[in-house]
Amino acid sequence: MALKQPKTETSEDSLALSLEDCYTQAAVNRWQADQTLTALDQIADEVPVAMVYNGISHAVMMASPCDLDDFALGFSLSEGIIKTADELYGLELVRAEADNLAAGIEIQLSITTQRSMQLKQRRRNLTGRTGCGLCGTESLQQAIRPVKQVPCLPPASPAAVEHALQQLQANQPLQTITGACHGAAWCDLQGNIQLLREDVGRHNALDKLVGALQRAATDLSQGFILVSSRASYEMVHKAASCGISSLVAVSAPTGLALQLAQQAGLNLIGFARPGRHVIYHQSITTGTTQSFDDSEEL
Repeated sequence: MALKQPKTETSEDSLALSLEDCYTQAAVNRWQADQTLTALDQIADEVPVAMVYNGISHAVMMASPCDLDDFALGFSLSEGIIKTADELYGLELVRAEADNLAAGIEIQLSITTQRSMQLKQRRRNLTGRTGCGLCGTESLQQAIRPVKQVPCLPPASPAAVEHALQQLQANQPLQTITGACHGAAWCDLQGNIQLLREDVGRHNALDKLVGALQRAATDLSQGFILVSSRASYEMVHKAASCGISSLVAVSAPTGLALQLAQQAGLNLIGFARPGRHVIYHQSITTGTTQSFDDSEEL
């Protein structure tokens, strides 16, 4: 796959957007301890990314311009545009302007005729901010799609959650530099982070991870996802749509997220912090559930 310049031949090197392509430097005034100092700060970039299926534009998200091949595959799967990775025949990335990444990137995807026809029938326009899944939805019936049942597996163990949390920051280089990015990590059953993707949008980060997991042919029964954000209904829906049985979030779930987790049989853990977490739903009782004082400030 290659990032193609407009009206020019593609080159393999042009797709390899580096970490430096995802942020810019800006002169700022830092106020601290009654002093104002001039310094350079690193600002996370977000660019318009258009998903174009068989020549028809479907969605535009604001996203970090890295791991876009993973993003395209993961979004296509988690949104139900394709059912399996082999229904995506190929993709090509095209800059809107050759010398201006901020002008946007178009991802041209080639999918099966059947999926393309189904996509046209959905008539969804998801143009929005940082992967908003409801912007432009045409009806209430389209807003909340039925959630897929996931394999019934035990939730991540407390020791595995703790171990994963300890590694999260070290595996988020863009967040370390900018302080403005979410991370979605795939952790094995011992809590070792195997894959991680970052983005300014939490949904985008999860889609990128889903795409990366598919490309790596990962056994999804042998681990769980850890996200640096809250567990929104859409995060639960995306995880379940790909057959992932356990989602761990650093922040809280929403009420709808919990309802969908219960419907899908998905293990949902929130407020994952060093030394504590809350199990909101588990499909198999493991005997390790601990009680937490609901009055404790989380």
